[in-house]
Amino acid sequence: MKRFEVYKLWPIELVKGAGAKLWDRDGKEYLDMYGGHAVISIGHSHPKYISAISNQIGKLGFYSNSVTNSLQSDLSSRFGEVSGCKDYSLFLCNSGAEANENAIKLASFHTGKSRILAFKGAFHGRTSGAVAATDNKAIRSPFNRTSKVTFIPLNDITYAEKELSKGDYAAVIIEGIQGVAGIIMPDDKFLSDLRRLCDKHKVLLILDEVQSGCGRTGKYFAFQYSGIKPDMITIAKGIGNGFPIGAVLITHKIGAVVGMLGTTFGGNHLACVAAISVLDVIEEENLMKNAITIGNHIVDELSNSPSVAEIRGRGLMIGIELKEGYEKIKERLLFQKSVFTGSAGSNVVRVLPPLNITLKEADEFITAFRELENEMQ
Repeated sequence: MKRFEVYKLWPIELVKGAGAKLWDRDGKEYLDMYGGHAVISIGHSHPKYISAISNQIGKLGFYSNSVTNSLQSDLSSRFGEVSGCKDYSLFLCNSGAEANENAIKLASFHTGKSRILAFKGAFHGRTSGAVAATDNKAIRSPFNRTSKVTFIPLNDITYAEKELSKGDYAAVIIEGIQGVAGIIMPDDKFLSDLRRLCDKHKVLLILDEVQSGCGRTGKYFAFQYSGIKPDMITIAKGIGNGFPIGAVLITHKIGAVVGMLGTTFGGNHLACVAAISVLDVIEEENLMKNAITIGNHIVDELSNSPSVAEIRGRGLMIGIELKEGYEKIKERLLFQKSVFTGSAGSNVVRVLPPLNITLKEADEFITAFRELENEMQ
């Protein structure tokens, strides 16, 4: 039997990581400026993270949600403290797609309505409901197309007002920063106006912070720059630092009913201790401040580069849009400079490194980028 070939694979097998560095099977070193899709938040092989998971697996790795697990309560409290969302409830699952699925389902339960408003360029996951709210024809099959999801332009409040005034929407779902679309940011005023419209039309506001959350932008959630409070917040990726975990933070006005949601593996013992250790490290090592410092440094150094059309983002969620003719920089960074980055479309380099990346490592990336740029002029 062979693998189902749905991923484009680079001919590199990674076997070791430490901080923002990776090594392949042949011992070659790489700089990780991508964090495996923004997953690695506190760096590879962080000792506190290793200790937490190792200690827990020696006691109990898993039991179902049919019994009390005080680690879930501990994690809920820590989320509240670090994120400033103490008045929310927490539902734990396994991934960002599951988090968005459950948020959409809760919105429909709560409002009794079925339509969802989403935005052009959106990516909310690959499961049935999440991908229906994802504006990407390549991954949304005919089965997932539905008239119950409407896509409108980002940052156009007039469009949003027109749709929400129809009165049949359960929720609006929006990313704190659109990642897959190329690091496209909703305006702070747009989010504020959108919150007002949702209140006016009794529609729930879901903030997808799967990629932009967990301190990556310099605040715990990207939406916090706008000063709003969503009805639900979905998170995953960086909160587990590689261990699968997702969650929905749910406003107190949405009531829980036994059996409404469920999961076998969500909130298991290992996932909880992994997430708690990540929260501890983010706070103890002041990684949100580091994200701002290092992110600003990268943006400042590369903004006026001859290959760069625009740099967008906040903290360590950065999109470098390349001018025509420089698209190969992304691939050359990996194969000529041993630097992992991400991409969005044909001309955007996505930079999503561990939040504890050092200034020296950031300068390694900047130097590699400039050297390739000079070679291509």
